[in-house]
Formats: sequence, structure tokens, C-alpha cells
Amino acid sequence: MSQVVETANIALVPLDLLNLRRLAASETADLQAAAGALPPAHVATRALSQLDSGVPANWCVPLLIVAVGSGEILGGCTFKGEPVDGRVEIGYGVADSARRRGVATAAVSQLLGLAASSGLVRHVDAHILPDNIASSKVVSRLGFSRGDTVVDPDGELVVRWSYPVAT
Repeated sequence: MSQVVETANIALVPLDLLNLRRLAASETADLQAAAGALPPAHVATRALSQLDSGVPANWCVPLLIVAVGSGEILGGCTFKGEPVDGRVEIGYGVADSARRRGVATAAVSQLLGLAASSGLVRHVDAHILPDNIASSKVVSRLGFSRGDTVVDPDGELVVRWSYPVAT
């Protein structure tokens, strides 16, 4: 995905391959980012593994959440892989300094738009830890429905939130 997605306050910019590799190796990325804004090593490692196996970049490379104007990176978001049977999972996170400002809501809203425009997605899922009230509020505000509690691929107990994409 080479296209930048922008709103009045944020832009979603694909993380470049060099910095993706740096993050996967737990090295310092060459980016102007708020503390805690960059995707963690396991997210970068997953993206690199998926790229190596042929997954298109738009379904696995993290998107940096960049403040329009300052250019500061406030967080990151991503699809966690290609859609399977019309479903795709998202992940997102923002720096502590960017919380409670609508940054996560704006980023997830943009991911929903990208999923819908692909024509391949009927449901967008977000797996959220049960005690992550702030993240649950983000997806609830955007129209996700709370589903069952499941064990995710990392072995964590999470709540599956699902958003039906209009076709």
C-alpha cells in the first residue's frame, strides 16, 4: 500500500521496509515519533513474515498514524493479514500522549474505509483484552458489536468485536 490516507487531523502512512526491519530487530527506527507510538517488534516481525509468504503489503504492513501539520507519529494501525472468508482483523495503538484525543477512533475509521473499498471484506474484527476499556469504547463508538470471548493466536483471552462492512 503506497497510498496515504488522510483526514483533517491524521494521515495513515505505510511504514517503510527499512524501518519495519529495524522495529522487528528491536532497533531504533529513523522516525519522528511520540514515545510508545511505533508498532512493537512482534507486529513488525509478523508483517515481514507475511510479506515473505506473499501477503500483499496493504494487508500486513503497519500504517503509521501521523499528525497532519506537525508530522509527529502518534501511533500505528494495521490489518493483521489478508481477509479470510470475508473477515479481516485489525490492530492499533497510540502513544500515551495522543490518547483521549480521537486519534484511535479516526485511525480505525480509516481502516474500516480501506477494508470496505477493497471489496473483499464483509466483517472487520478487533480482538481486545477484556480490561481495555478505552479500546472497547473506540470500537463501540464506531459501531462494532461485542462478541464472544476467545483465545487469540498469542494465547491471550480477548473479546472479539465485529463490524459489518456495507457491500
